[in-house]
Amino acid sequence: MKKWYAVIGDPIAQSMSPAMHDAWFKENGIDASYIPVRVKSEDLEKTVASLKQLGCSGWNVTVPHKTAIIPFLDEVDEAVKQMNAVNTVCVMEDGTLYGTNTDGRGFYRSLEEVYPGEVINRSILMIGAGGAASGIAFALHEAGCRSLTFTNRTVEKAEQLQGKYPDATVLSIEEAEAMVNQYSLLVQTTSVGMNYAQSGMPLNPTGIHKDTIVADIIYNPLETEFLHQARISGGRTVNGIGMFVHQGALAFELWTGIYPDTTTMIQTISEKLGGN
Repeated sequence: MKKWYAVIGDPIAQSMSPAMHDAWFKENGIDASYIPVRVKSEDLEKTVASLKQLGCSGWNVTVPHKTAIIPFLDEVDEAVKQMNAVNTVCVMEDGTLYGTNTDGRGFYRSLEEVYPGEVINRSILMIGAGGAASGIAFALHEAGCRSLTFTNRTVEKAEQLQGKYPDATVLSIEEAEAMVNQYSLLVQTTSVGMNYAQSGMPLNPTGIHKDTIVADIIYNPLETEFLHQARISGGRTVNGIGMFVHQGALAFELWTGIYPDTTTMIQTISEKLGGN
């Protein structure tokens, strides 16, 4: 019997997940399909029940439902408890709805793919204190990274996130900019620079050391102003395509037991976005 999967959110038409997962199903000879489903906030509970009743084998969750969906699931893992957000739901054989979040681990895998063995021992400056920062911090800490510093326009939000990691520190944006040369990995997790709609940078990276890895979770545009400035300052830059692909690959593995080809997919999406 053919299986089917979905991604739910609002809006959802722009999602690249259906094309990505359908390509992986085809590559791996799996008889399944993946569809986008627009779900308004007020319809979320009944949509979850409908997806289960209609035999959906699992689905991804995107904005604005990542936190709101939690009460409608039967079980969640430690990543969800730390992040208070779900991006992947698995329907178990007994019908249990199990929620997890692959965003942070997807980010870590994307960095390890480009810079294998270089991440764990770096001093890390995390820019932003929202859900993305929470997920990435959890994954980095889980992997063994211990030198974490959080910076955010609203320092209180950074302090709330830092409270989960007793060995982490907090700086204001101004302090972080003045000390940016003390960090060897910068992780930009805010929406500043996305889709060309928000110009500017959350933090000026021009004072970085030339060996610094600078990552931005945004992938449209392929190079934000933040990454551009970091690159011309000598940084080794990474955009968000790898994170997007690997978080999807981790979900695909949970559903099928197969970790798909991420290298080709990253190249395919990069070429597609580069042609926009």
